[in-house]
Amino acid sequence: MNHRRTPLALALPLAVVLGLTACSGGQPSTDTATAPAPDTAGATGEATGEGTTGAPTEGDGQLTLYSGRNEELVQPILDRFTEETGIEVDVRYGDTAGMAAQLLEEGDRSPAEVFLAQDAGALGAVSQAGLLEALPQETVDAVPESYRSTDGDWVGLTGRSRVLVYNPDQVSEDELPQSVDELVSQEWKGRVGVAPTNASFQSFITAMRVMEGDEAARAWLEGLAANDPQIREKNGHIVADVDSGAIDAGLVNHYYVHELAQEKGVDPQDLSVRMHFFGAQDTGALVNVSGAGLVGEQPDGDAQALIDYLLSEEGQSYFVEETNEYAMIEGAEAPQGVPSLDELEAPQVNLNDLDDLEQTIEMITQAGLL
Repeated sequence: MNHRRTPLALALPLAVVLGLTACSGGQPSTDTATAPAPDTAGATGEATGEGTTGAPTEGDGQLTLYSGRNEELVQPILDRFTEETGIEVDVRYGDTAGMAAQLLEEGDRSPAEVFLAQDAGALGAVSQAGLLEALPQETVDAVPESYRSTDGDWVGLTGRSRVLVYNPDQVSEDELPQSVDELVSQEWKGRVGVAPTNASFQSFITAMRVMEGDEAARAWLEGLAANDPQIREKNGHIVADVDSGAIDAGLVNHYYVHELAQEKGVDPQDLSVRMHFFGAQDTGALVNVSGAGLVGEQPDGDAQALIDYLLSEEGQSYFVEETNEYAMIEGAEAPQGVPSLDELEAPQVNLNDLDDLEQTIEMITQAGLL
């Protein structure tokens, strides 16, 4: 096999996550050397002591956020939050797996007050370790049941659909697969980009395990590894390579096409990359969420104010218009150029069941993709 591999260092944060579901009750580890050291960025502003709902937060006007989402995507809306509430946000950025591992290493002594994750699996793993606090019922009820924790300790903030991106100059419409199962066939040998270190790929594999069983998921991973996949570090790299013609197709989240168009200053239709949405509740049509939860006991309402703001009309509109993700609140419009959530033929999988990252990462590693 001639895989184009990511450097070994990229997989190291994932090795830490192998202990996610084995950790107990959020007790801190005595060894913190393996935990990633994320960068820190902070927003500025003066505390008003009032959240977006108009109720006093009675806080100190600052909070610490661990973000598994890219700074370019979320910092603008965090800055808006600070401007409107006066609450300063000290942000520690890293990949979602690394941030989850950081929380589990720190346990009860973590300075984090909010965990913002790229996918439901990481939120579930941190929740399972007992590190998330219950959210107010009105916050939980603002999000459809399919996109929130059954225990009420995290909520989805945005929705994202898995898609196959492809270059129409290299893949004709009649070649497009009806299922991700077809991507391990000889026809697709060496043509498909994947990002095994990315949380969205790991959640996709976990969903496959939940829906089809471990043996089927293992067989698919081994088939993919034997089919010369084009391995990249990030979804964005896959989309850029499909657009340039370096790769014929790739498995990513839908909004990365919009992200590339923004970077190039063009309309998505001007790119040489298209989105293929799988149907018939195929695993490849998984709709996952980015989401957030409160970490540990909350001394004040500042952290809650942030989650409520991200679920407000202003916060949700930002994600729809600026990042092209699906809103979670009722009545919001779909992003431009993609089907609505109701039109997607997503598989019926409980996102709360995607918390077993340990076994998933082990499978991906054993298949030779990490």
